[in-house]
Amino acid sequence: MRILHTADWHIGQTLNGWSREAEHRAFLADLGEILLAEQVDALLVAGDVFDGLNPSGEAQRLLYAALAGYVRANPRLQIVLTSGNHDPAQRLEAPEAVLRELGVHVLGTLSRGPGGMDLDRHLIPLRDRAGQIRAQVLALPFLRQADLPGLRLGAEEGTEGAVTAALRALLAETVARAAAIAGTLPLIAMAHLTCAGGLESAGAERRILIGGDHAVPPDVFPPALAHVALGHLHRPQSLDGGRVRYSGAPFPLSASEIGYDHGVTLLDLAGGAAPRHIPLPRPVPMLRLPAQGTAPLPEILAALDRLALPDRPRAEGPFLYLALRADRPVTEITAALDAALEALPLRLAGLTITRPETARPAAAPPQDLTRTTPEALFAAAFRDLHGTEPETRHLSAFRDALSEV
Repeated sequence: MRILHTADWHIGQTLNGWSREAEHRAFLADLGEILLAEQVDALLVAGDVFDGLNPSGEAQRLLYAALAGYVRANPRLQIVLTSGNHDPAQRLEAPEAVLRELGVHVLGTLSRGPGGMDLDRHLIPLRDRAGQIRAQVLALPFLRQADLPGLRLGAEEGTEGAVTAALRALLAETVARAAAIAGTLPLIAMAHLTCAGGLESAGAERRILIGGDHAVPPDVFPPALAHVALGHLHRPQSLDGGRVRYSGAPFPLSASEIGYDHGVTLLDLAGGAAPRHIPLPRPVPMLRLPAQGTAPLPEILAALDRLALPDRPRAEGPFLYLALRADRPVTEITAALDAALEALPLRLAGLTITRPETARPAAAPPQDLTRTTPEALFAAAFRDLHGTEPETRHLSAFRDALSEV
């Protein structure tokens, strides 16, 4: 039994207005080749399929065309897809009745029955190519406050966080029932959340839990679970001795993810081997100048000059993040960058300009306006704003404006 785990596709994402559709098409094609080459029996997609709560028609067509293609290539392939915090949960599972006929299970919201979580819906048997059940997967969508019974926000100080305690109780009860059904078969869980100890991507992943709990410890997942396939963190990584696994995103979704070894995770139940990371090719390069920290404009322009860039339209070119340290007025920096980038097949994805802190007394008294001039005040404000002295042309413009007052 071979299971492929992936997550955090974020179909429909744009960077500074630039579409990433071509990258998603390339990834989905690569994924289809992996499914066939590795003879995968089941594909698990652990949330954040879409990038936003209102995906475009094209984003939805891209998803469903890919799923149909995978099943067409291998009619016995089973696909389990759960929602993440970015996904429109109810819209995601709206075509579930049709998809289930194709072997695609979609879990956008949590269903309950009289005895707790509805395992008729959330516990899915996984079959090998001979049709034999070889594992059971407990598919959990992204959980919201209403999904956690007994949640008491503001628990007493010193106790386990309210969300962690409620999730632990929900999983303990649900996994116990699921394990009784699974018997000796491996029981696998899917979820979309942050586990304590996981390495996060700066500025890329929303903190999604409630009641003050941002992350839950890996031990909230009971030992009866042979493997936990998670989504939400974009860096591929394992926790709890490899039992808990983030497959990571298929390619960088922000500048902080440029150095990640993006890929998917293969779990071979028959071999008993540890989960195997399968790297994915990067459809489009993503660059950051400088690689770390910030640099002044001349260094950035020189680095742009040294880039060996492919001969392709700008709309297909690499993404570029720039981090500058202001050594002149911001308007001059942006004008120089616009001129330099106009001739290059690069897509500006992000620009930050930081100003050096100016040294000043810790508690400088306010200026006595009777002992200073408007021009001196303008120069001081210019230094505070731009981190540099005003030039003659700036002073001339100020004098012209002052003369009109």
